[in-house]
Amino acid sequence: MSTQKASALLVHNGNLVTSGRKYPGGGLFARDGRIVKVFKNEDEVARFRTTLKESEVGKREEMRIIDAGGDYIAPGFVDIHCHGGGGYDFMDGTVEAIVGAGKMHLSHGTTCLFPTTLASTTESLERAIKSFQAAKHMDQGLPEFPGLHLEGPYFSMAQRGAQDAKHIRNPDPAEYRPFLKYAKDIARWTLAPELPGAIQMARELKAHGILPAIGHSDADYEQVLEGWKNGFSLVTHLYSGMSIVHRIHGWRHAGVVESAYLIDDMAVEVIADGCHLPESLLRLICKIKKPEKICLVTDAMRAAGLPEGEYLLGGKEDGQKAIVRDGVAWTADASAFAGSVATAERLVRTMVQLAGVSVERAVEMASASPAKVMGVFKRKGSIAAGKDADIVCFDEKFSVKAVVARGSVEVCKYR
Repeated sequence: MSTQKASALLVHNGNLVTSGRKYPGGGLFARDGRIVKVFKNEDEVARFRTTLKESEVGKREEMRIIDAGGDYIAPGFVDIHCHGGGGYDFMDGTVEAIVGAGKMHLSHGTTCLFPTTLASTTESLERAIKSFQAAKHMDQGLPEFPGLHLEGPYFSMAQRGAQDAKHIRNPDPAEYRPFLKYAKDIARWTLAPELPGAIQMARELKAHGILPAIGHSDADYEQVLEGWKNGFSLVTHLYSGMSIVHRIHGWRHAGVVESAYLIDDMAVEVIADGCHLPESLLRLICKIKKPEKICLVTDAMRAAGLPEGEYLLGGKEDGQKAIVRDGVAWTADASAFAGSVATAERLVRTMVQLAGVSVERAVEMASASPAKVMGVFKRKGSIAAGKDADIVCFDEKFSVKAVVARGSVEVCKYR
């Protein structure tokens, strides 16, 4: 992947998709990493090119032109839950891991990524944060990293999934408060709201500008609602590692899944790799939740972008063995999934082919929706004047043909 910089960029002759709408023959013009103009059809593009040729600015400018040849032109994907890829895990605790995984996902259209941790020791977590701090301002050939997503370790043991049981524990102010000094680097923290001390922790996170999210939780509706009132506004990977309707002494109680449906403004993550959730559940989610509340995520582990085989889930020093087969990662005993090996364009393809949504809606769920949830929509998630020039072009088979990150052409398979 080689970066090609130019002061100006024109992408045209494609099906422009953004914010749930499609514009055949559309395109965009960007300058110095920002979108300047958006074109809804070929006539607008042609008029602009004539004007640009006639201007002195246009004559002096070095401009790169990408002819999409009828392919889709979409906003760069925003992945808010990703553990690694390309042989790297963000829990490796190295700058090399941040860069390596970031480059791999960028090549698949992810231009904005929130590196995600796992339940671990405080020492491992601190190493991951330090490596992120060292890498977050590197922008050459990388997605933008607005902040970290800390997943755990404050989880329900019954809903830990592939998270390492030896690291699962209840929130302890003496343990988590020292990490609040990294608030500018932490965008979100996933925990189980029913645990002792979780509501207090959520209030403190919110006060520091960190989004509390519900995950690996055995909560019932009343506990989720209490969490909602105290800042929990996102459910981490819906259906994975969480309670569903269950009986206690004969009485039925709604779980986290049903609660996410009942609370209209609760956003949900969806691992749309075609393995974690079947067609029926993907369609159910789309039937109940509004598109702007559905965030497609990879939840990718280090094997994403690599051949199937044996890998480590988590850091190289203390990760657990995982087996990748049939397009997904499994725990060593094959009792549960151990993360995804998806890349972002696979999520969009799955939603179109299995869930039956339009390309426009699927792209919205992979860009605008997560950007809004994570507070970066002013710059990311849609193609609009003034926003970062983050673009992905893909064909009808959802193969990525071009990737532009903040105006730099990182991938281009067009002539």
